[in-house]
Amino acid sequence: MPVRAKQIRVHGRVQGVGFRYFVQRAGNRLGLTGNVRNRPDDTVEIVVAGDPELIEEFLKEVTKGPPLSRVERLEINDVAPVEKFRSFQIEGW
Repeated sequence: MPVRAKQIRVHGRVQGVGFRYFVQRAGNRLGLTGNVRNRPDDTVEIVVAGDPELIEEFLKEVTKGPPLSRVERLEINDVAPVEKFRSFQIEGW
C-alpha cells in the first residue's frame, strides 16, 4: 500500500501533560514515521507518514490522548510524505 502523510494540529489541553511522549510511543508502536512538537499557540503539531490504515488507528489514539490531556479538536491536512524520518521523533526538547 502506498505511503501517505498527514499534518495534524491538536487543540485542547495538550501541553504539559505528556502528550508528545504519548504520540511518539503510538507512532513508533504502529511503525509510523514523523515528528511531534509543541507550538507557541498551545497546540501540538504532528507530521505522520505510513500506511493509511495505520494512520487512521494512530488518529484514534491521538484523539484520546494520555490521561491528563483533553483533545478538543484536530485539524488534519494531507501532505507529501517526508523521507527524512526513520522513526517517530519529538522535536524541540
